Amino acid sequence: MKVVLFSLNGSYSHTCLALRCLRAPLERAGYETVLIENNLRDMSAAVLSRLYAERAEVYGFSCYIWNISQMLDIAVDLKALLPQSKIILGGPEVSFERERFDLDFIDCIVSGEGEGVIVDICDRIRSGLPIDRFIDGGCADAMSDEGILYRDGDFEGGTMLYYESSRGCPYKCAYCLSSATSGVRAKDVEQTLADLRAFESLSNNIRIIKFVDRTFNFDIKRANAIWRALLSDEFTKNYHFEICADLLNDESFEIFEQMPSGKIQLEVGLQSTNARTLDTVSRHLNAEKIIKAARRIKEMGNIHVHLDLIAGLPYEDMGSFKKSFDDAYFACDMLQLGFLKLLYGTEMRNKADEYGFVASKKAPYTVLKTNWMSFEDLSLLTEIADILDRYREGGGFDTCLEYALEGVPSPFDFYLGLRNFIAESDGRSIRKISQNDAYALLYQYIAFAYPEKEEKFSRLMHEDYAKKQVRKPPKFKK
Repeated sequence: MKVVLFSLNGSYSHTCLALRCLRAPLERAGYETVLIENNLRDMSAAVLSRLYAERAEVYGFSCYIWNISQMLDIAVDLKALLPQSKIILGGPEVSFERERFDLDFIDCIVSGEGEGVIVDICDRIRSGLPIDRFIDGGCADAMSDEGILYRDGDFEGGTMLYYESSRGCPYKCAYCLSSATSGVRAKDVEQTLADLRAFESLSNNIRIIKFVDRTFNFDIKRANAIWRALLSDEFTKNYHFEICADLLNDESFEIFEQMPSGKIQLEVGLQSTNARTLDTVSRHLNAEKIIKAARRIKEMGNIHVHLDLIAGLPYEDMGSFKKSFDDAYFACDMLQLGFLKLLYGTEMRNKADEYGFVASKKAPYTVLKTNWMSFEDLSLLTEIADILDRYREGGGFDTCLEYALEGVPSPFDFYLGLRNFIAESDGRSIRKISQNDAYALLYQYIAFAYPEKEEKFSRLMHEDYAKKQVRKPPKFKK
């Protein structure tokens, strides 16, 4: 019997780890297992055609907030074409309030972890036995020791692979699905390093191994041992970790100081510096300590540091968010500005009325309004996030932008001013503006708002432009 495991990924740069987790037990049980991965940008007709061509008895769809709408559109058409095939939904998006997906073209919905139940489901289908509409996969007692689950030929042109060395999270942040489970299960140091060595043996162009662990350094002794091992030349990739900077100790910083440039990058969840906000969402961490740690690592110059903020949290108005933005900006290499999403199964969704949350009815359920921020406020922050992403995070403006922000008392006001300048002088969304026009608009903004910086800024901008563009720099005009 053939089983197709299917996912729509958010980007061409990575693959879906969940499919590999399910493939292993299915193949051990003797099932022909086919992995099909597409991208959200792929034409739906081509995706449907590829699935239909397999004519499998079972199709397993891996569902997330970013792909659920497209997955259901494909599933309904696939069921119409292959009515005898069984369509199974799994993944975090269908694990809570599953009745939302009790649709006539869906045969089974699996919540929780699927590795422990997928073979039983397929055994019953192969034997002609009925399967339950809803199945709870629960949580395994320990992490699998099956290795990296990837093999040569699994990826096409991507540069990043996901890897998990642990599941669960010690924290109970009210907006995160990790709060719905208890405890952390982890591979030990030796198994984790053995897995990382296995990535070295793959014949591919993979450059980044992204740990999907919710809090990699929940056990700081274990984390330090793995980081120390990565000092070795035998590990050649870039390793991305999501950490709690509050847990770092002196040994962590000592290891980081020795780390070869570009070997690791750290993503640090700050979310806000408003103490009441953090307490309300059960994120009981020291924001000041986190920023201090992030700044210390950034100043080492060898490790890329991301800081995350979330707009739309309780008790965070525009003034409070501006402070969080300003507190974080110079402590990191990348400031990632996200927006609160009311995920099913989280405390934030259950308290929507209390906090005046109005959220989109469709995934990813982004908050549109709160008791502290209007729709206009959050729309403005969305524009600022796009401008931040284009200029600071997108590259091409590194030196000139750094100079432009020297001595600026509020980075938030700088980007707000840039947003207003673009809106008044051009009118287009930054996403629709060409790179040449983006350079020109930034130059014009500096000349208008910071005329004392214009001359040096112009020279630095031309240098940045020459590094990224093949063409001769245009003459930017005020």
